[in-house]
Amino acid sequence: MTAPLTPPHQPPHDPDWPPPPPPPFGPSGDSITPAEVLYGVVVTIVSAVTGALLGWLWLSLAPHVLLISDGKGVYLRDSEGESAIGADGTFVLLALAFGAVAALVVFLLRRKGGVPLVLGLALGGVLGSLLAWGVGTYFGPARDVVAHAKAVGPNVAFEAPLELNMAAAAMLAWPLAAMIVHLALTALFGPRDPEPEYWGPRPPEQKTL
Repeated sequence: MTAPLTPPHQPPHDPDWPPPPPPPFGPSGDSITPAEVLYGVVVTIVSAVTGALLGWLWLSLAPHVLLISDGKGVYLRDSEGESAIGADGTFVLLALAFGAVAALVVFLLRRKGGVPLVLGLALGGVLGSLLAWGVGTYFGPARDVVAHAKAVGPNVAFEAPLELNMAAAAMLAWPLAAMIVHLALTALFGPRDPEPEYWGPRPPEQKTL
């Protein structure tokens, strides 16, 4: 019995069998290009600016909380109303819709996806939510309730400032929706990686009698 001339872990030398090509992006087979980083920055900026539209919609669609003063204090006109909770719910629903639409637009424009795009959607969603919060509270009813009550007079209803009681959770609605929808679209409809080519040893040829 003789030992094989070719080690079992190496393919036999064959001039017609070319060596495997080097990986296109280094040892890991993947890398982030400057163009992808630029796409991520653009997505972040556009998402953040779009937050102004979210703020305007929130201000327009959120239920209004009415206050009234008796000259000594300020009270809720409808103590059993749910308008205060409705402001948070309106913001969250709008933010979820904005995140889903942003993810869909980014996927349609850049089906390849990538880490910078996902990070851009997340960071842009947070910045857009902060801008929306600022727009809604700044352009909404006056925040100085006491001064507003004195200005309108006693027994006259006026709108309370627009507020978010669960601000931390509301700020996460947009980025979470954007990342989940984008990852789902990429997994379902994104381009598939090509099957790796086999560069191992050739099977032995069958000899015919």
